[in-house]
Amino acid sequence: MKSRGSIIIHLIFWLFLALICVMAVVSSERRASVYELTVNFGYYGLINISIFYINYTLLIPQLVQQRKKYGVYIISIVLLIAFMGILKTLLAIFYNDIILTHGQQRTGKPAYTEITEFILKSVFTSGFFIVISALIKLAVDWFGNERVQRKLESEKKDMELQFLKSQLNPHFLFNSLNNIYSLAYQKSDKTADAVLKLSEIMRYMIYESNDSWVSLSKEIEYVKSFIELQKLRFKDGAAVELTLNGEIDDQKIVPLILISFVENAFKHGVANDKDNPIKINIIANQKILHFSITNKKNKQNKDEMGGVGLNNVERRLQLLYPERYKLNIVNSDTHYTSELMLDI
Repeated sequence: MKSRGSIIIHLIFWLFLALICVMAVVSSERRASVYELTVNFGYYGLINISIFYINYTLLIPQLVQQRKKYGVYIISIVLLIAFMGILKTLLAIFYNDIILTHGQQRTGKPAYTEITEFILKSVFTSGFFIVISALIKLAVDWFGNERVQRKLESEKKDMELQFLKSQLNPHFLFNSLNNIYSLAYQKSDKTADAVLKLSEIMRYMIYESNDSWVSLSKEIEYVKSFIELQKLRFKDGAAVELTLNGEIDDQKIVPLILISFVENAFKHGVANDKDNPIKINIIANQKILHFSITNKKNKQNKDEMGGVGLNNVERRLQLLYPERYKLNIVNSDTHYTSELMLDI
């Protein structure tokens, strides 16, 4: 027995069988002695339990599950029933006054069960325990395999998520360091501020985002910090319109799920055109988050829109929000829009 669940199944079966035996004894007109009960239920009970567990723990695992020798298994079952039948018959002959007696005739003489009838009943009983043990074995193994499969799928999912997250952090860091390098190369006074802002962002990514879920308010503060870091790249700042509506509170969201869209807009879009600003709109309540971002496309940037970041975030959405998200991407000639709806 491999788990607590299988032990419970076995206990339920044997307790149910014991209850039937008790009810049979109580409802009988004839009161049997302790000795008679020991012979009828003790000896035969041990034999039937042996049949059950020989099939359950030995024959099925060894011959069916491991070696796939179904013919040998059937022969073994026949031999087991025959051997136990002989053993039961010998006990019946030895205790014939208890086992083969089932009341009295009208003449007052004891009524006996024919030995051939007893053998047939014995074979039927043995077959019953063979079938029940096989069914319970099938049920226990099926539920056990389902549990193992779910555990493996969960572990696989966690490993994939960790891999995706490990991709995301270096991807962001690589882009941010490129931006800071540009500032340093230009000997900009903004370099120190950029390094400080990056350290704040990395603190969130390393410590806060290690949890499976973070509050929506913290995630949006992280997005704001990222935007401020990006603004340092431009002499006159970046043109960004961030609009927040609804309840931005402690609703839980997967960390780092929004940043890839914002990063993508700065990387592939035009961020310093005041007539065409990057527009970020976030609307939230206790159940729904609506996030959208639109940027003017940079025609000089020949990189494919999306890149690692958006492929990464879409895979994370599939794993963490199955059937609970809608992602719509509109790639027109002049603008790129990402729209995400989440059930939170």
